[in-house]
This record gives sequence, structure tokens and C-alpha cells, in this order.
Amino acid sequence: MASSRALAPAILGSMRSRLLPLQSTIVTKRISSLSSYSASNLGFSPSLRLRKAKPARKFIIRAARTESKGVSLGFRAPEFELPEPLTGKIWKLDDFESYPALLVMFICNHCPFVKHLKKDIVKLTNFYMKKGLAVIAISSNSVATHPQDGPEFMAEEAKFFNYPFPYLYDESQEVARGFGAVCTPEFFLFKKDGRRPFGLVYHGQFDDSRPSNNVQVTGRDLSLAIDCVLSGQPLPSVQKPSVGCSIKWHPEKSL
Repeated sequence: MASSRALAPAILGSMRSRLLPLQSTIVTKRISSLSSYSASNLGFSPSLRLRKAKPARKFIIRAARTESKGVSLGFRAPEFELPEPLTGKIWKLDDFESYPALLVMFICNHCPFVKHLKKDIVKLTNFYMKKGLAVIAISSNSVATHPQDGPEFMAEEAKFFNYPFPYLYDESQEVARGFGAVCTPEFFLFKKDGRRPFGLVYHGQFDDSRPSNNVQVTGRDLSLAIDCVLSGQPLPSVQKPSVGCSIKWHPEKSL
């Protein structure tokens, strides 16, 4: 009995030494099998390396650009008769006969080019209206395609921004066509010589600033033109066209 007990540790040690390599082989095969499964069955190539996620792209929304064009200097201001949604008053060209100059601006509520200049348009017109300039703004956009530019919202816009000028609604779009307007914003500066009709002397941009070009808004171009008109000086011969959103014509009257 004593000799059997003495042999037991030796036998157990021999068995352990034989089992350990076998366990190691089994574990290695299982790991190899799992690695093979994860690579082939999950659709990955064994040589594929994980890549860092690319940063999210930044998108800039750009409105379609249209340039003012097609109207010659000297062009006579066409007659119009348009309502002012804020007050209900009807305005005519004859209402401005006593003024030395008239600025007609085609704008709207939604256009990002107009929004970019809106506060500075108010500042500029406030300044020059005190010097004798007559100013009106007209929205001719179709409410069928852009209801946010309708008369109810025009009245809210005029009140919110405290427009010093009448903001008129051209529902038929005939006035826009009569002026040859194609975009918003678009500026027409007319001069009055005695009893002669208003004649176009400036049809250009507000300044070089655009919604995404990081150029400061100054109103330089339009201000210079108004200064020249009110002081009787000749205007610059080079006039850069205004750039903005196209006027939204009624679907059946699209150009």
C-alpha cells in the first residue's frame, strides 16, 4: 500500500506533462478556426486594415445666381399702380413727380442675396431719403411657387425691419416685366430733369458683397451713384450688374 501511494505523484506528473501539449494544440486550433471564420464569413479580407473614419463633409447651400441685364441707361421709368400690403395704399409713379431721383428696388422675403443686404438697405435708404431721394421696393415673385413672398408676409417683413419705403406687391408681374427686372435684389436709379420723365442713370449692384464671399457690406456702388445724382455729378461709366436670385415667375409665364 505504501509503495502504491509513493508511485501516485509520479504517475500524475507524467499524465499532466502529456496533457498540457494536447490542450495547447486544441486551444490553438480553436483560435485559428475562429479567426478564419471571422475573416471569411464576415466578408473581410485577412489583409484588410481598419481605417480612421473620415470627417463629415461640410455642405454650403448656394442659391442660383442671376445677373441684372438688358436695360439701357436713359430708359424711362414705366407707369405702375401697385398696392402696399402693410397699409393698403395704392402707389403710382406720379406720386414721386416732385422728387429729383427715384430708386426702385426689386426684392423679396426669402432670397438669401436680399437677406444678406436687408439691414444695410434699410440704413442706406433711411440716410438718402432724408436728402430727398424717393424709394420704393417691389416684390414680384409668384406665390404659387413661393407663398412666403406673398402680401401677408410682405407686410410682416416691412413692419419687422421698419422699412422706411413702401414695399409694393406686383401680383401680375407686369411691372417687373415693364422694368425688365430679372433678379432680386435689383436696383434701378432714375433721375428727374425738370418736367422730363424719370430717366435711368444707374442699374447696378449694391456693392461687391455676396452671402458667402466674406466681403463686408458697404453699399459703396449704389451710394456713389445716389451721391452723384443728388449732387448733379456724372455717374461712373462702369456699372457692375446686380447679382441675386431669379424672379420667380408664375408657372404659366416662365421665361
